[in-house]
Amino acid sequence: MALDTKVIERVITIDASPETVFRLLTDPVQYVRWKGSLAELEPRRGGGFRVEFGSAKDIAAGKYVEVVRDRRVVFTWGWEGNEMVPPGSSTVEIDLQPMGSGTRLRLVHRGLPQEAIASHTEGWDYFLPRLTDVAEGRPAREAAQATDAKT
Repeated sequence: MALDTKVIERVITIDASPETVFRLLTDPVQYVRWKGSLAELEPRRGGGFRVEFGSAKDIAAGKYVEVVRDRRVVFTWGWEGNEMVPPGSSTVEIDLQPMGSGTRLRLVHRGLPQEAIASHTEGWDYFLPRLTDVAEGRPAREAAQATDAKT
């Protein structure tokens, strides 16, 4: 079996319940508190996933593949108008596991072309701490410098 090298994996611990983290991942109003400026989310199998970043030109889009309340969210991912990573061409899996009074979040983003790995890794490394901030009751941190979500 070949090793899939086109995978981004991150594991973080958040001092908030899985229910809180799940809401931040699936409720459009809560989602934009940590990621994007406008979210159109239909968190059910086959439902749409669409998030605008800053300008109407940077739009991530896909479909929900699996949603298990307070436990798991899987959706396809890509960028509108982007031939390298078009909408639905990669998959993001997020698993939530209770840990004491907090949550262990495991994110796996697979199916990206090699050329897109670095920019998407940078993106997740920027947005996951923002998710943690908001889930733990703090304002989402800002970037040290302006970054384009998909560079």
